Amino acid sequence: MTNRVFLDASFWIVYRDEKELRHPVARRMVGELFRQRVHFVATLPVVCEVHAYFARIRPKRELILKDLCDNPVVMIEEISHRDQTNALELLRGHRDKTFSLCDALSFVTMQRLHLKRALAFDNHFRQFGEFEVIPEKFP
Repeated sequence: MTNRVFLDASFWIVYRDEKELRHPVARRMVGELFRQRVHFVATLPVVCEVHAYFARIRPKRELILKDLCDNPVVMIEEISHRDQTNALELLRGHRDKTFSLCDALSFVTMQRLHLKRALAFDNHFRQFGEFEVIPEKFP
């Protein structure tokens, strides 16, 4: 399956939070990617970040689980022990950056899966420099 894109928490939070300024951009992007029959790849840490953001809003909390865990176009990729080791090495090698451990796990998972595109509003994906970030520009 070559038409895959990594899904970052920063993007899905904006997509599901109507109060976010970039929400219309996220909705347009998801609509376009669905039309292109793109499949999304995420990790459990990403799902945890999105779920935590909406944890106090029951309908949203349940919608997030449906979106990300019960959706045939979303694949939750397992984090391996090697991914964990590689992510920690990545953080140690980029001490000048503010990548989170979740970001580092996302980066090494993308590398392992040979994914080149990420849906993210998190500038760390651009800062890391190895991936095409969708949307390319955002307010």
